[in-house]
Order: sequence, then structure tokens, then C-alpha cells
Amino acid sequence: MRCIGGSSFYYCQYNICLQHITMRSLVCSLLSCSVCQVPVAEGKSVQQTVDILHKKLEQLAAVKQGSFCVDCETYHATGNVSGQPTKLLYVMHNSETPLSCMALFEGGPCVIADANFDVLMVKLKSHFQNAKGHKVECRGSRYRYCDFLIKVGTVTMSSSARGISVEVEYCPCVVPGDCWNLIREFMASFLGSSVPELPSVFAAKPEGLFAPADCVDTMTQYLELFNKLRKMQIQGSNVR
Repeated sequence: MRCIGGSSFYYCQYNICLQHITMRSLVCSLLSCSVCQVPVAEGKSVQQTVDILHKKLEQLAAVKQGSFCVDCETYHATGNVSGQPTKLLYVMHNSETPLSCMALFEGGPCVIADANFDVLMVKLKSHFQNAKGHKVECRGSRYRYCDFLIKVGTVTMSSSARGISVEVEYCPCVVPGDCWNLIREFMASFLGSSVPELPSVFAAKPEGLFAPADCVDTMTQYLELFNKLRKMQIQGSNVR
């Protein structure tokens, strides 16, 4: 590990050992993916809406293939070092890549490391403090339909359901722009009018550039969704 900026641990760079990366994580990087929020159906609960989505997928002949989990812990710097503004650090895990985790600095670089990164964060508690009550989890079921992998999850904060996520991956294509219309058409078959626009993480990439939707792009979309739900929760609390 090499740190830039002294003990503040800002802009850390990791030398990752390839043997810690599973074949599953390598395969996961070679596809195009969209993560979006699905509104709760009128007059229904979060779980009832999830059940409706499951039923629609099964009516399409999608086959259930286990479960998945994505989680996010939030850390904040304990002090302002060298006049730098305080940044949040998000540490995320994905059950699709169980031997690795990801650390994303707010508006900064991304670090992909093995599972020992969690132990490292405990040792760095004098520099980064865990934001209690800010952990977000997304758990749900995986479905396979032809070349599509679909994940329908319930997003929880403080053990309370806050929203619904849908992740759709089109496995044969690694260029999101080339297959986005196909992904949208498939999502419309079970999401109706809730189909999202092209994710901003892809929209920002130069047109025509070979841009595989790797785990960084996928987790960035989950982080955007989690932060959106956090803001909605805070706004709801202020209204009360």
C-alpha cells in the first residue's frame, strides 16, 4: 500500500494481488449494467411491490438463481488535514465479488482491495470514524432470463426498508451505449414507465469508447442510489 498525503490516508493507492480476485469477479466486469430505483406501487408496501416484480419476472419465464447483497459503510475523517476539506469515504461490498471490497472517496478516487480492507479501517479509526446509523444494505433475489441477469433488492437503513432497487445486466455486450435500447426494452417489460435513462456513469463516457461496465461502474450506481435514499430520509425527517 502506498499513501499520498501523509497519515490522512487521502488518495491511497493499493497494489492488488490478482490471486485474490475470483473468476466470478472477472466475469462480472464483462457486461453492461443498469441500477435504478423502483417506486413503491400505490397502496402497496415495499415487500408487496417486490413480490409483484418477482411475479412479473416469473411470468416472463425468468429463473430464480439465488440471492445477492450489496452494502455500504460510511466513514468521515476525524480532522481537517493540511487545509483539505473533509471528505466522506464509502466502503462497499458486493456478494458477486466476495473476496474483494471497494472504497470510494467522495468526489475522488476509487480503491479496490481484498476483504482485509475492513480490518485496516479498524486500525485507522484515529483518522476515519465510522458514521453510526449510516450503513445501507440492499438484499434480494437474482433472476436469469436468456442473456439478462436481474437483481431485485430491498434497500434498508437502520433495519427499516427505504426503497427498491433493480439491477439489470446484459451479459453479451461490454459497451453500454451499444445495447442500452435493448436493456430499456427489456426493463419496460416488467417495470413499465419506471424505466430509467442511461446511467450518468455511462453518459459521461466519450461516445463510441470501449467502456465495459466493470464493478466500479456498478457500485457507483448503487452508491448514487443509496445517497439519494439517504437524502429522501433526511428531508422526510425535517418535514416532521
